[in-house]
Amino acid sequence: MEHFTLFLTDSLDPLYITDIVITSVVALLTIVFFVYRLRRKFALIVYLCIFALYLTSLFLNLPYLKDISHILLIVFSLLCIFENALDFRKLIANFSTERRKEKNKAHGDIDRNELYKKIDEAVHLLSKSKTGALLTFEKEQNMSEIMKNGTIINAPVSVELIQTIFYPGTRLHDGAVVIRGDTIVAASVYYTPTTRALTGKYGSRHRAAFGISEVTDSVTVVVSEETGRVSLAYMGRLTPVLLDEFLSEFTDVMNRE
Repeated sequence: MEHFTLFLTDSLDPLYITDIVITSVVALLTIVFFVYRLRRKFALIVYLCIFALYLTSLFLNLPYLKDISHILLIVFSLLCIFENALDFRKLIANFSTERRKEKNKAHGDIDRNELYKKIDEAVHLLSKSKTGALLTFEKEQNMSEIMKNGTIINAPVSVELIQTIFYPGTRLHDGAVVIRGDTIVAASVYYTPTTRALTGKYGSRHRAAFGISEVTDSVTVVVSEETGRVSLAYMGRLTPVLLDEFLSEFTDVMNRE
């Protein structure tokens, strides 16, 4: 009875209550992790025994037992973390893989390497012929509203189609092409050009590319019709890119989170 009275008296202490709550939450989370993730039955039994020992020390007001069980809980948790480090890495890897799968699924489960090679080939041809072009690649932010001022195409990406669209004199060669996944969704899409003062000589295409990069997370490839030079516009930055380095630079920007 005396132990129970002391237990009730101590339980009124805010620090005592906080100690119990934090320890119990950590213990319960660890138990859930053992059961639903690692499925370690022996570890679960040992952990439950230590936790029961901790609760007993609280009820009987045994400070030494409480400290020992506290230490055992911490030590056992750390041991389990180190012992199951591989499982943790697998869980993280699986989580990252699932995220990539979901992202690819949202974009039609495409073969990105194949798509990027097509874009690289198209950009090389446009650059060498000094054919002005704007190619915008939608990422997380949906651009359907922006595309309303263009012409809907909904055709698979191909080098020939990109060349045809931007061929001087064709009806769709002005404005930008918007690509979602491996599909050319729209062409002749016009953007609000940036109002920012740019250093150097930039035409309307570059200003439009810069402008769309300021309001969306899309990636835009610009090919100058005067020089054939290639630039990438992304997150409010316009970066010149050498043709030989375009594929690696473009892939890097497209893969950024």
